Amino acid sequence: MAKNVNERAADNIRILSMAMVEKAKSGHPGGAMGGSDFIHILFSEYLRFDPDNPEWINRDRFFLDPGHMSPMLYSVLTLTNNFTIEELQNFRQWDSPTPGHPEADVARRIENTSGPLGQGHTMAVGAAITERFLAARFGEWMSHRTFTFISDGGIQEEISQGAGRIAGHLGLSNLVMFYDSNDIQLSTETSVVTSEDTAAKYKAWNWNVISINGNDQDQIRKALDNAIQEKERPTLIIGKTVMGKGLVDDNGNSFEGKTSTHGQPVSAAGGSFEKSVTNLGGDPEDPFKIFDDVADFYTDVLDKKRREIALINEEAKEWASKNPALKDKLVSFFVSELPEIDYSKIEHKPSVATRAASATVLGQYAGMIENMIVSSADLANSDKTDGFLKKTSHFTKGDFTGQFLQAGVSELTLAAIMNGMALHGGVIPVCGTFFVFSDYMKPAVRLAALMGLPVKYVWTHDAFRVGEDGPTHQPVEQEAQIRLMEHLKNHKGENSMLVLRPADAAETTAAWKMALENQSTPTALILSRQNITDLPANGDRFTEALKSSRGAYIVEESKEKPDVILLASGSEVATLVEGAALLRERNNLNIRIVSVPSEGLFSRQTSEYRNSVLPADIPKFGLTAGLPVTLRGLTGDSGMVYGLNHFGYSAPYTVLDQEFGFTGENVYLMVKEFLNL
Repeated sequence: MAKNVNERAADNIRILSMAMVEKAKSGHPGGAMGGSDFIHILFSEYLRFDPDNPEWINRDRFFLDPGHMSPMLYSVLTLTNNFTIEELQNFRQWDSPTPGHPEADVARRIENTSGPLGQGHTMAVGAAITERFLAARFGEWMSHRTFTFISDGGIQEEISQGAGRIAGHLGLSNLVMFYDSNDIQLSTETSVVTSEDTAAKYKAWNWNVISINGNDQDQIRKALDNAIQEKERPTLIIGKTVMGKGLVDDNGNSFEGKTSTHGQPVSAAGGSFEKSVTNLGGDPEDPFKIFDDVADFYTDVLDKKRREIALINEEAKEWASKNPALKDKLVSFFVSELPEIDYSKIEHKPSVATRAASATVLGQYAGMIENMIVSSADLANSDKTDGFLKKTSHFTKGDFTGQFLQAGVSELTLAAIMNGMALHGGVIPVCGTFFVFSDYMKPAVRLAALMGLPVKYVWTHDAFRVGEDGPTHQPVEQEAQIRLMEHLKNHKGENSMLVLRPADAAETTAAWKMALENQSTPTALILSRQNITDLPANGDRFTEALKSSRGAYIVEESKEKPDVILLASGSEVATLVEGAALLRERNNLNIRIVSVPSEGLFSRQTSEYRNSVLPADIPKFGLTAGLPVTLRGLTGDSGMVYGLNHFGYSAPYTVLDQEFGFTGENVYLMVKEFLNL
């Protein structure tokens, strides 16, 4: 029986997917072939987008979780005129827009970078929350959906628990997830690693769960109709699909459902590429061809979408004419326009912890930045993001009028949700937890750095001075780890992250100013739990702290050429001030003290400025509560860095300062030894 055009379109996607992998001699064809029916029906019949304006803010979003299934996405996006056949033929090649795992490119309708399993659908949760946040402010006329596609691996990744829990708890009925359940993983059948009842799990999280034959297009339509009608819960469509659907071997026998086709070309897996192409209605001599009837069908699809979008845009124009102030606000949200903030008027109590100073700044933001969303991993009253929360309210099911997400204990989930918010656009995402738990977040932080997302991380309890909580909660190696991201360039050639560890309250205000103004990369603020003595100032301390925008600056200068330069970030700068006083008093030394909140920013300054702050011919002593390597790049091999080379211990932080040598007296002794005095 002849196949209809929808079946042929899905087969065309299957052929293109396996042809890409076959030509590249690298990739994952099987899953892409199994998911082709869903991706075709979704894009052609349900996904709302403007064919002529990929960045249309009211578009439905599609987030791919299993990045290895990129051939499926690239293929359907070729049918929508976002990729060319030549670009498909260059799959996984140098400088190609079709890399092995998709990288965010809204102009080509790729909403997210995907690859690390579990993160893609969690980003979708963030986008769905953002849609509800915006609809609560501008009206349901701009409502839209977030669709996401997940595989067995994404379901198994631990992050899926956090995503499932939060989406169900908030009743995100605008979120629809298709689970491509093909019973095959990269190295085993799925039954070898799990026997869980996935449907029951998601039902327990308050999801609407539908189970279907994922290769039956009518069942796919019915499931999507059901999902769209659902008003109280997110929807999970469990689609039982066939790995490598349509594949045959050299004898023409079925080669479907094989583990081998998950992660290698069909021919390498033991199937017949040529006969499989023929079996699916294609030409083995021209496997990259788009079928004529499928091309005509998608031309009609895009024309229909243009007509639908025109009607929606008319409604938007009518709304804008009736609500000019709201319209201007909506535009300002999406162009990342910031309000005028007089940071010099933000007042702090003397010598407070930098986390407390951060809370004060966030309290100012809460009344001024209407599109900021702040979240915390169950630590708002400790990481002091409650400075923001106290002036707003947290999201609840059906109520997104506030600006705070209570994420619970789920740091990785939280970080990925923030990425989804940033990808959706229109909001400024901020999230907080203890610095030591940044270890849980780093996979999502890395993706934020790769995608250039302006997420703000508030990481408090920055060192061993967490005290009695002990070594499990006391960061040592974390600063060195995260500062590597200041050295790693993103694809635009920028430092992939801005990392700021302010030395006192004034620097914290300056750091927040830098964080808010940084709209091209993520920013980390590393903040203290304990109070820090304010740094000395010749004039206005905040004015001097603004010099930290260059990454490093002189806090105290000697009247004559310095005998030694003392440098640090965070609370250690105040300790250097104490030690410098002793060195001047007892040894009559000329001391320069330099605060280095961001080595990455400092590295981007002119050589003239860098040399003016840290001249090569002056000995340098660094102090860090982390690994000595943290400052080694600034002191040079001839300099000295005093830091920790061990885990912390449980004790009051004042005791730890004494035991570990983080006192003015020990700075005095160490510098004397360094200078051979």
